[in-house]
Amino acid sequence: MYLDYYRSKKTINKKMNTNRRDFLGMGLALGITPIINASPVGNLINHKRSEKKLKILILGGTSFLGPHQIAYALDRGHEVTTFTRGKTIPSVYQGLFSKVEKLVGDREDNLEALKNREWDVVIDNSGRKVKWTEDTAELLNDKVGYYMYTSSISVYYPYYGDNFSEDRSVVLEVPEDAEGDERYTYEYGVMKANSELAAIKHFGVDRSIIVRPALIVGPGDRTDRFPYWLARLEKGGDIIIPGGPNEVVQYIDVRDLAEWMIRLLENKAAGTYNGSGPGHDMTTNAFVHGVHASYNSPVNYIQIDDLDFLKENSIIGIQPWVIQLPQYAGMSRSDNSKAIEAGLAFRPLSDTVSATKDWWYSDAVTRERRDNILSGARSFMQREKDILSKWKMKK
Repeated sequence: MYLDYYRSKKTINKKMNTNRRDFLGMGLALGITPIINASPVGNLINHKRSEKKLKILILGGTSFLGPHQIAYALDRGHEVTTFTRGKTIPSVYQGLFSKVEKLVGDREDNLEALKNREWDVVIDNSGRKVKWTEDTAELLNDKVGYYMYTSSISVYYPYYGDNFSEDRSVVLEVPEDAEGDERYTYEYGVMKANSELAAIKHFGVDRSIIVRPALIVGPGDRTDRFPYWLARLEKGGDIIIPGGPNEVVQYIDVRDLAEWMIRLLENKAAGTYNGSGPGHDMTTNAFVHGVHASYNSPVNYIQIDDLDFLKENSIIGIQPWVIQLPQYAGMSRSDNSKAIEAGLAFRPLSDTVSATKDWWYSDAVTRERRDNILSGARSFMQREKDILSKWKMKK
């Protein structure tokens, strides 16, 4: 079974709060699943192997999310075709790509390989420009049954208010006065939101599936956001936890997201969904303790909840949470109830940590990258001691 890939290191690329909710959250963080909060199985989607075998086209497929989608799709008997520039080598499931039809082109100006072909469904993972989605959706409209667009919760930026369900208004324009990082954040959200509209324009609401993930973590991560916490907690010592102890975090294991997306396609579950996890409110502290449960290192946590101090020392975003500046206050509160109803289920954090550790210490990750995560010039750990000294003086 392809899905057993990460259950043994030998197969990898050859080689506190006291209230009830936080108690349950901590248990889940540590990999203990209470019966009253068992993984949900939605009314629309089941996890049984699909009887109908699909021909799936993935635009992209070699980066982070795609290989996990491919592994699950092949395991369930589907046929997979990828369309890429042929430049990215996947860091997981490399052996499976011999079972995949690989088309080469460029979404900017060369879609020839997609012409005069038919598939049951298409997954658009590589939509980084509205034009790309517009062009592929128009080209494939009469050749594909369903168009799935991988969007982002960034369409909700800025994250003011309380309602972060799928019917929340999305950002469609960049304010004229937006500058610097704020402008970049707006531009990304606007691009994703308008790309969603492009897919729906050509395929209609009945043949479009929009998925808006939160932060994606797990094996194959091309960023160092989640692996940083694994490396940092393994090292131990004095560790800053930025923000208040009751702030919540959201993330989703790439395997949970990938598998659920394939099941949505199997069930023709058209609609828009927030692809966020976990399946309960998890606090920042529960997250950190949950990750550390997989290690034996001695640690001393220092909670820094002074927002002004955090801003002054540029401790704004150490994923998977972002400090609660007004425009980011709701970033970790996307409503995933519709997705859960549609079959999204979650692995415990301990499983995500274990699989990511196995991949992180495999040949898929270079020694240089592993070293840089703690000792590189941009590593937060390089500033941590000085910040702690400032914090002690302030206290």
